[in-house]
Formats: sequence, C-alpha cells, structure tokens
Amino acid sequence: MNSKSKVLISEVGPRDGLQSISTIMPTADKLKWIEWEYQCGVREIEVGSFVSPKVLPQMADTAEVCKGARRHPDLTIAVLVPNLKGCEAAIEAGAHKISIPLSMSETHSIKNVRKTHAEMLEEIARCVAAVEQVASSARPHFEVGLSTAFGCTIEGKVPEDKVIEMAQRVLDIGVAEVGLSDTTGMGNPAQLERLATGIWARCGEGALTGVHLHNTRGQGLANVLRALDIGIRTIDSSLGGLGGCPAAPGASGNIVTEDLIFLLEAMGYETGIDLTALLRTRKQVEDLLPGEAWYGFTASAGLPLGWAN
Repeated sequence: MNSKSKVLISEVGPRDGLQSISTIMPTADKLKWIEWEYQCGVREIEVGSFVSPKVLPQMADTAEVCKGARRHPDLTIAVLVPNLKGCEAAIEAGAHKISIPLSMSETHSIKNVRKTHAEMLEEIARCVAAVEQVASSARPHFEVGLSTAFGCTIEGKVPEDKVIEMAQRVLDIGVAEVGLSDTTGMGNPAQLERLATGIWARCGEGALTGVHLHNTRGQGLANVLRALDIGIRTIDSSLGGLGGCPAAPGASGNIVTEDLIFLLEAMGYETGIDLTALLRTRKQVEDLLPGEAWYGFTASAGLPLGWAN
C-alpha cells in the first residue's frame, strides 16, 4: 500500500461517546477500552476532555486516563480542551494531540463554552503560547476544531466564507492545523469539498488534514467518501456510533468505527485495524455500558464469508 491508500482512524468514543451518555464509566474500564482498541490496531484515540467535572462528570478522570494510556507505544493520545486551563492540564498529563473547539455559530459557542468568537480567539492565542513553552521534542500537536462548520441547530445555515475566514484567523494565531467538524450532522459531500478546498486555497493543504463527521441524517459515510476523494486521510469515528454534542439539540451519532473500517478496507484502503477483533471489542465495551444505545450495520450483519483485513 502506498501512502495515499493509508487512512488514519481517530477513535473518539472515550470522549465524544462517553460525554453524550448518562453512564459514568470507571477509569479502569476506560483504560480497558483503550487497551482493547490498541490491540486491534487503533493508533489514535481521543481519551477524554479537560472540562469542569461540574459540567461533564463523565470526563472528571481525563488526566488519569491520559497518563494511563501513555503506556501504549505508538499510540497518539488526543484530548479536547475548552480553554487555557484545560490546555495546561492536557500538557501536564502528557497528551500528544490537543484540540480546542471553535464554533462557527457564535450562539453555539456561547452555549457550548460560554465565550463569544472574540473571547475564543483570545483563548486560542493563550493556548498557543502555552504549547509553545513546551520543549519541541515533547510539544503536543495543537489544533482547532471548526465546530458547526456545516450548520447549526440553533442558528441554522453557517456561511462557508465565514468558516474559511475563521480557519485563516486561527492559523495566523499559530495553531498547527484546523479540522472540519460536522457537529450537527447537517453536512453533505459537495459542501465538504467546498469548505476543504476553500481552506486549502486560502491557507495551504497542510492546514487541514482531518474531518469529524456525525451521522445524524445518514450522510456520514457519503461525506467520508468525498473527503477521501479530495485527499483527506484522517477520519474521526466512534465505536458503536456513540456520541453527539450536548450543546446542540438533536445532534446525535458519530459515524460508526466498525462500518467505516468495513467500507475502507473493502475499497482497498489500509487502516491497520483488525475489524474482526474490533467487533469483539465492541461487544466487550457494550458489556461495560449496559442499557446504552449502540449503532452500526456491520456488527448486526456480521462480516461476509471469506472476509480478511
């Protein structure tokens, strides 16, 4: 396989999935989940978010989870932070990749992180300064997730030129890159291509390499295909489709990791993930979260006769 055939799957279930359900998974079980996925070949996992435990008690142990996950060689430990305090905690915990959400909808930004666009840009600048204080050999990759880039359940349509402009503004501040986030599951393939190519034209192709897609309206895998067609090779997904955004009404469901891997491997892309083993992991994690809803067609239908990664 050449580099164009390799796709990095970034598993976001331990963060995006667990923040969206009422069950609070014990730290030991989170570390089991991470261990199982690592053994399946997953090499990037978003293990949690550094937010106030009063807001998201499900994420109260993120520092402990982050430190525990560091025992796995070659595993990129990703986390989400809402502000400088969270960024400093992520650096202290040894996260390799730190993402901060910047909602393209200012109404959603105020509801999600209680900050206007101007306030978030100032916060991002402070985070950049904190990251730059870390020695280059240990410096985490700091990126901005352009949340609600495809539309907002509160404001509705988000102008595409606004998304492109905000991407340039945060890149000018000094972040490593931006990511396109379909927080509300409103995106379509043509829109994804326009946004990505618009950002590349303004900021360079290295400015955007990954997408975070939801399947709220069934468009998730269609959007993945367009992302692949235009050259994007990092895709976020969640085991069993767990996830959503508490601050965006009706925004349920990340794309399902198992369905995504089935699609990619069947098309000849290389993920490095053993899907048969991952389906066993899904069942193991399901057992740790009794009563929660799980999604995905591959787990229900099973793998075709003769399937092999």
